[in-house]
Order: sequence, then structure tokens, then C-alpha cells
Amino acid sequence: MSYFSDLGLAPNTLKSIQEMGFESPSEIQQKAIPILLGENTDFIGLAQTGTGKTAAFGLPLIDSIQGNAAYTQALVLAPTRELGQQIAEQLQAFSKYTKGVDVLAVYGGANIQGQIKALKRTKHIIIATPGRLIDLVKRRAIDLSKITTLVLDEADEMLNMGFKDELNEILSFVPEEKVTWLFSATMSNDIRKIVKNYMHTPKEVRIGKKDEVNKNIKHEYVFIKASDKQEALRRFIDLDPDMRGIIFCRTKMDTQNLSSDLRKLGYGIDAIHGDLTQNQRDKVMGLFKTHTINLLAATDVAARGIDVKDITHVIHYALPDDQEYYTHRSGRTARAGQEGISLTLASRRDLAKIKALENSLKIEFEKIQVPMPENIQQSRIMNWAAGLTSAKTEAGVPVELLDHVEALFASFSKEQLIHKLVSLEMDKLGSKGGNRDLNEKDGKRNSRKERSQSGSRNDQKADKSFEKPEGRMVRFMMNIGKKEHVNKANLLRFICDESGLSKRQIGTIEVQGKRSYFEVISSEAKGLPAKFDGIDINGRMLKVVRG
Repeated sequence: MSYFSDLGLAPNTLKSIQEMGFESPSEIQQKAIPILLGENTDFIGLAQTGTGKTAAFGLPLIDSIQGNAAYTQALVLAPTRELGQQIAEQLQAFSKYTKGVDVLAVYGGANIQGQIKALKRTKHIIIATPGRLIDLVKRRAIDLSKITTLVLDEADEMLNMGFKDELNEILSFVPEEKVTWLFSATMSNDIRKIVKNYMHTPKEVRIGKKDEVNKNIKHEYVFIKASDKQEALRRFIDLDPDMRGIIFCRTKMDTQNLSSDLRKLGYGIDAIHGDLTQNQRDKVMGLFKTHTINLLAATDVAARGIDVKDITHVIHYALPDDQEYYTHRSGRTARAGQEGISLTLASRRDLAKIKALENSLKIEFEKIQVPMPENIQQSRIMNWAAGLTSAKTEAGVPVELLDHVEALFASFSKEQLIHKLVSLEMDKLGSKGGNRDLNEKDGKRNSRKERSQSGSRNDQKADKSFEKPEGRMVRFMMNIGKKEHVNKANLLRFICDESGLSKRQIGTIEVQGKRSYFEVISSEAKGLPAKFDGIDINGRMLKVVRG
């Protein structure tokens, strides 16, 4: 077992981290810190989210600062405001007993004049988001001419969020004599270009495989219809009132719609997506971190920078098309040695993705069942009863009050009183959904022979799936057709799975060579194209537009 005291850190820095409860370094910390302390070299650290990268660069960075020098010596670039704030908080904690080290985080969405005022005093380490940094440099509020260390944290996400041009601009005006420490979960082609253009023979530490998944995460899935996802999600939340999770959706609209629907039913949830102002985002994150709400609905990009260590569940309301995103999502749980659950609400088209994730990431998904309402109620009642038996009564109950209550209860037996208590608690729990079994029986459709033997009633039902529903229809065009082996039947199933619509809400379907047309009842047409955003069909991005 390795200890921080073995890595060569200064006594004051060791005192700070020992006070914070840190004793044994993570793998990235164990391998990176001696290099960053002992060698004046460019450095690449490749490790997944949640592996301790901030301390891996933050501790040696604190030890390198000359507190008596009145100029900025280090710049840390981060993709989001939240991550920048977290880095600043940790660096301040690391430098608690190191005299003279001053740290400041600057980011968009906050008052720039206040940041300019703060920068008039020497800041030895500046943590910045790319856009705000460029703005401050252009206003001559920041002088980076003497920095000796540049840290690029979550470099892959800075590029994923569209900061490529800003990053190149920043790298072009910082001194060539500095050292650059780049930390990332992946090594994309764009990052390789940064390494080639701006770094010199960097030392590299790679922790685990490119997409290695935390071993403490349990991967589960339920097989359900797409239209049943929200009810299935509600049942899992009801089953586990202590659930604290992030629910990943495909689009901004999906996060808004899901959080709005669940809030109306009394669930503690809000949405995080790219259209929020910084103040709105701060408010939502404040509610989540203080446990005022226990659930976030989020898109992949908006979830970057969220670093909350007690998340019990990551729920994939829609699976990502890129397996790296599955790894990043799942890594939000099982932090600091804890265990966590990564649960996928899988419709028919997701089963192939699950199999691909199992093969490529070397993980195993367990198929579980969506709980029935009676199971949820039973579990909640048993938890309630266990809580009663273990509850501590700190204040004494007045004797007179006890006498009055005992008199009221005198005519009831113990069994009758327990029955009343349990009945009242069951009434409180109520039921927010139906009583159906939402679980699909297996991942395969019935064979042609089984379908042909299922009787005329099923045949008539199938025929009705293409009947035009009553009401005004809106026509849409989709950029796939017979060339992709699409026919009316599988296109209908695909539209229902992705949109959550029923067959009766879809009208005429026309499949052509390179495109298809379908009708949707007008009440369901608003926002429909967004539900197909990000879907890859044989290497081509799917597009749905009004046709």
C-alpha cells in the first residue's frame, strides 16, 4: 500500500491532505505526482472521471508555487464553471498551510467586473473556462506572460463542448517556456494535434484501458416498451426513496419534459441542459447538492463538471450512441470506493447496444424486472416499520397525554391498531401509476409461425396499426428508406420506440428509396424531431423534419 508521504510532497501540503482525510493515493496520483514534482517536463495523464485527477496535478502544482512572487505562475483550464469552482476549492484546501498561495476561479455567467477587481491582487493560480479567459486577456485583466505551468483538465470535454478554437488561441499566447500538463479521459485525434503542436516529448501515464469501467458499478437493464419508460422510472424511484441519481436523456427537450412531468407528480427532480443560464444552473445544482432534490435529468454535455460523490444511481433513459459516453455516465456513481448502479431503461432497439457494450467494455448487464406496485408498497411499508422500531425517543411523553391516548386505544386489540397504522401508511403512499406489468417477456418477436397461429383477433389488431387515426395529421420526412432495408412495419416500431407514441397516434407511412414519410396526430407533433436527435443509422445521422 502506498501513502502520500511516500511521493515527495512538501510537509505543509501533506498536513493539509491528512487533515482532509486523504491517506492512500489513487493510481493516477501515485504515478503522476512524483513525475510532476521531480521533472520539469510536459505531461499527459489519461484516466477516467472520478479517479482523482485534480489531486494528481493540484498537489504538485501547490508545491511548485513561489508565494512571495507577485505574478501569476499557473493557469488551469477547465471546460465548465462547476469543474472550475471544484478545482479552486480543492487547491485552496491543499494550500491551507502553504503561506502566500492565492487561487482564483474565473468563468462565464458571473459578473466580469467583479472578477477584474479580484485580479488586481496577485493570483498565483488562475482556474478559468476558455471563453471567459480570452475575454479577460483581451481586457488586459490577466497577465499570463510569466506562467510556468499550464494545466488542461478534462481536455477531451473542452473539445467536445466546442472549445477547439478557443483552446488553440489560448495555447498560442501563453509562453513557450512553460510546461503543459494535459489530463483527459480519452486521447482523440484533436488532442493528439494539441500534443503535437504545443507539447514537447511529454511523459505519459495511462491508467487502465481507454474505456475501462469502475468495477464497483453494477450494470442492470429492464426490457420495456419505449412508451412505458417514464412509468418504469417512477416505480424504481418509488421502490428506493433514498435514490440519489442522474437520469441521462438524449435531448434538452427530453430532460425538460421528464423533469416537468415528474415534478407534477411530487418527485424531487430538476433538469440540467445547455439552454439554462448560469444562474439557473447554479440554482439547480445547489438544490441537488443540499439534497433538496435527489434527482437530475441531464444531457451528456450538460452533466460535465458535476462532481457529487454520493450518487447511488445513474439511469440511462436513452442509451448514448458512443460507448465512451456510457463509461463517463456510469462513472458518476461508485465514487470514493462506494458501490453504485447503472440502470438502462431498454426498448427493443437498445438490446443490440447493450450486447455491444458488454463485448467492448468487458462488463456484464443483469436483466432485472420493473417492480410491480404491490412490491413497491410492501417494500416501503417494511422500511417504514423498521424505522419505527429503531427510532429513538429523546423527549419524554407527558404522563397525562399517555393516559389520554391509552384510553382512546383501550377498546382496540394490538392487531387492530397495527392494521390501522399500516392502512394509514398505505393510503399515504398511494399509487402514482397503473398496475400493469411493464416487463417485456424477451428480446425477440414471435416467429412468423407463432404469429400465424395467434388467431384472427391478433391479425385484426395488427392490421389496425396502420389505420389512420382520427384528427388532423402532421407529415414528417425521415432520411432513411428502402436502401437501409426499411419497411413499413419496422419503421412503425422504430418510430414508436423512439418517440413514445402509440401506433394509433401514427397515420400513413410511405417508404421510398432514400427517405420515408409518416404522419403523426397533430397534438403529438410538437417537438417530435428532437426525439430522434443523435441517432446514428449505419454511419449516417438520422434527421426528421416536417415533410
